Amino acid sequence: MNHNPTYLGKITSVYGSSVSVELTPQVRSGLLIIEGKTYRIGQVGSFVRIPQGYNNLFGVISETSETSSRDDESKLFNEKRLIKVELVGESIGYDFERGISQFPSISEEVHLVTEDDLKKIYGEKNDRKIVIGKLSSSDSINVSVDLDSLVSRHSAVLGSTGSGKSTSVASLLRAIITSHGNDVVMPSARVVLFDIHGEYASALWDIATVYSITPIAGEKNFYIPYWCVSPYSLCSFLCGQNESLSNKFMELVLEEKRGYAEKRVELNIDPVKVTAMTPLPFRLKKIWYDLVHYDNVNYLEKEKTNSSYMNKGCAEDLIAPVFNPPGTASKPPFKGGNQLWRKQLEQMRSILLDDQYSFLLKPGDWTPDIHNEIQKDLHELISTWLSNGKPISILDLSGMPSSRLELLLGSVIEVLFESAIWGRYLDDGMNKNPLLLVMEEAHRYLSIDNNGLAKNMVRRIAKEGRKFGVGTMLVSQRPSEIDETILSQCGTLFSLRINNATDRARVKSAMADGLSGIIDALPILRTGEAIVTGEAAKLPMRFKFRIPQEGQFPDSKDPKIAESWSKEFQPSDFKSLVNCWRLQDTKPKK
Repeated sequence: MNHNPTYLGKITSVYGSSVSVELTPQVRSGLLIIEGKTYRIGQVGSFVRIPQGYNNLFGVISETSETSSRDDESKLFNEKRLIKVELVGESIGYDFERGISQFPSISEEVHLVTEDDLKKIYGEKNDRKIVIGKLSSSDSINVSVDLDSLVSRHSAVLGSTGSGKSTSVASLLRAIITSHGNDVVMPSARVVLFDIHGEYASALWDIATVYSITPIAGEKNFYIPYWCVSPYSLCSFLCGQNESLSNKFMELVLEEKRGYAEKRVELNIDPVKVTAMTPLPFRLKKIWYDLVHYDNVNYLEKEKTNSSYMNKGCAEDLIAPVFNPPGTASKPPFKGGNQLWRKQLEQMRSILLDDQYSFLLKPGDWTPDIHNEIQKDLHELISTWLSNGKPISILDLSGMPSSRLELLLGSVIEVLFESAIWGRYLDDGMNKNPLLLVMEEAHRYLSIDNNGLAKNMVRRIAKEGRKFGVGTMLVSQRPSEIDETILSQCGTLFSLRINNATDRARVKSAMADGLSGIIDALPILRTGEAIVTGEAAKLPMRFKFRIPQEGQFPDSKDPKIAESWSKEFQPSDFKSLVNCWRLQDTKPKK
């Protein structure tokens, strides 16, 4: 009989990284008291230790069971309590490493992991570690993750609605930037948060700059100049799908961009090397005017040199040119345009006149004037997002038309990632000072069925971002709807409560630690409690995120239905509501 107080039992089988252990009758009560502290035996998600001489293997309990058999001679029932353990790492002296160098053998002893053992595992402190919460099984043990791996190897925060996802993300970002203290400890951090519902400004107001389509006091205007957007995506957005129109659109854009490069000699850009994708300004209203002219023009002579205007119109005011009708037989005017794009160009004009797209089509100081001159260039746009004096930039996209969310998100991501690629060897580049992109509601624009710009860019970052200093953090309540390629590249997973079986199956398939059995515990996690596994975590563990202080919660609280419905009736006229709807503004001005 083993008298070691931490002794649990012996190994009965080894299958890959899974180990079966038969518990000793000494722990039949299910409780052990060691140094005045009580430990529950066989808890799913708790740790065990397997001594290997100077080394120790560590594993996580993923399953418990009990069997009984009858002894024919004594006619007594023999009961066996079994646990299944997934091996996750080993310690050599006081140094702990993920992964194992050797497998245990049959009949080797298995021991309980005490708080002192956990402190040896988690006790290492360095500049790369950030404390994000407390271990669920022991409130005295801090849970920390490796910041380098968290950012460069990508991550995902997954959980059903109401599981505490938004609060956990806010807590995680605050842990990175301030270590939950009063002072900023990462002043040079570069974090861009895509806030789809406008809920994070209230949680991170003191460490973030907020950019919004409909800014209120303390917020700044959000702009993404149309000339930074992929011209192919821009043409599709403005005019729909039409190959001949798209080809002419590209031709005119290229002409404008080359003209800008020729005029701005100080940029030292060879106009011959300029392509339609080169981020140089062009006049979109002039493009529209030239397209209308090309599609409708009639000429005064057969050589088609001079246009036969009835009214020249005005590109800046979006007034289309009007031409004299073509003559009969060989009489002037002579027909030039085929008038094939009338519907598409009317659509383009209506979008250019629509103020809800002004953040894209009239981007403030980045709007080219009638001479194709801009007050601010692209480097100043990137500076406003990444070098504004605060470590986090929140792009509040709650006022963005949902039908165009994917295009605009993809455009912002493209600007940031392209700048990371081309600035790879520069001091200001992302390789020297990496960038973290936090993507809320990721399933909306990274779904399996979606093939837009945002998904293509995020998929590219997931595969190549580490080389250029760009990391992603996906946040979603429907992991099953996220593209499998993107989710599989997330090296660290924070799994909060997930009720849906399909979503759990997707998380289980994405886990890299062979701990799929632990995922079965996801439906019973408490609010704000998660299982973390992957590159940034020393061991897979169940923990509780640190609760933010008062005034640092996201604006995503559940409505107090019983309280509001029980109040004395007060008539509502909904005038302000309709006004906000008409203004496309969720933030009423006082």
